[in-house]
Amino acid sequence: MRELITAVDIGTTKIVALVGEKNEKGNITILTKGTVPTPPKSVKRGVVLNIETVSNAIHQAVKLAEEKSEFQFKEVFIGIAGQHIKSIQNSHSIYIDNEDHKITQADVDKMTSEIKSISLEPGQEIIDIIPQNFKVDMENGVDHPVGFHGKKLTGNYHIIIGEKTSAKNIKRCLELIDIQPKTLYLEPIASSEAVLTDEEKEAGVALIDIGGGTTDIAVFYDGILRHTAVIPFGGNVITKDIKEAYQILNKHAENLKVECGTALSEFAKKDSVAVIPGINGRDQKEIDLAELSKVIQARMEEIIEIINFELLNSGYRDKLGAGIALTGGGALLENLPQLMKYKTGLDVKISRPQESVSTGGARMNSPKLSTAVGLILLGFDNADTFDFSSVKKKRRNKKDRKSAERKENSSGSIKSLINKFSESAKQITFDFFNEEDTEFEE
Repeated sequence: MRELITAVDIGTTKIVALVGEKNEKGNITILTKGTVPTPPKSVKRGVVLNIETVSNAIHQAVKLAEEKSEFQFKEVFIGIAGQHIKSIQNSHSIYIDNEDHKITQADVDKMTSEIKSISLEPGQEIIDIIPQNFKVDMENGVDHPVGFHGKKLTGNYHIIIGEKTSAKNIKRCLELIDIQPKTLYLEPIASSEAVLTDEEKEAGVALIDIGGGTTDIAVFYDGILRHTAVIPFGGNVITKDIKEAYQILNKHAENLKVECGTALSEFAKKDSVAVIPGINGRDQKEIDLAELSKVIQARMEEIIEIINFELLNSGYRDKLGAGIALTGGGALLENLPQLMKYKTGLDVKISRPQESVSTGGARMNSPKLSTAVGLILLGFDNADTFDFSSVKKKRRNKKDRKSAERKENSSGSIKSLINKFSESAKQITFDFFNEEDTEFEE
């Protein structure tokens, strides 16, 4: 049986579909990928706003990946992000009532299970519970309490919370094209799996994943995930600033940012201009590149200021021996590592997926693909493998699918600037998808 994993990354600017394979030696290869732009205004800051258009885009990305291989996407590993995800810190205690007061794994599991009973706001669901450390009687800082003797066991946890509707909307996007979500992962955790080493996590590192709609943060120390946060600003806000500053089209603003922009205006080309075509026969515009870089730097400094606040808020700001690992498409902004190092005082490097991962000879080590590659790696680490070696069946197009849906349904009717959270889960499952719920946000 071939060990294969399929994954879909739904981003604000792009949707990526991947097929990964693990060989006998345990090495993972990306066999094929499909990438399409995310339709405008359909995903905002990591949250699906238009189910039908996102579903169509996923279908296109999957179809591209399928056309390059003999495998069909049936179940996929996907990511979740957005401002709706947050966490709270909580602790819980139980008394050990066995004869010799020896703590067992069952005791730890019982305590973790009981903490799930905390009250939440309407529409929220516990996504995962991450233990940080334990206390046995008066002994603090216990990492692994099993085997200790004591009368009272206390656990300190970070509890990850998300909106039910957001996850259900993602599920619905997939179900419309006959694909089932297998497991859901928090996106900064997926990215960290692709780009961080065990040594970095042990020394202390902050992963900063700058995407189109959000900037995701994951802080590791002593090999444990300690803090995460989602900042509702990414590369798109810089593009918007350029668009409004020069009154040009969004596509021209994006091209200016990518091709001519720099995060440090002192490195901009002096006395150089970029020429932007006029709209519908109007005069073209000349953009001074030094002034352009001032617009970019101003916004980037604001984002870095929030990043620095989150690092301080984590309590691990002064323990990051490996500094900052910068990834995501926004990491490719010229001179960004230098600006971030100057503003934070930490070492900064651009981090990419491991170079050994490839697809048909094409490199997969672009920071833009960190989350997608991480989903594949986490899929192999935490889930059963699949045999997708059967010949690909022809997928129904949208018109046929809608017609079939009408036939099936003919006899019956058919949610502040920043939400902060200080810890995150490595794996999230779709437990609440088992509930009957036919209403989804558009």
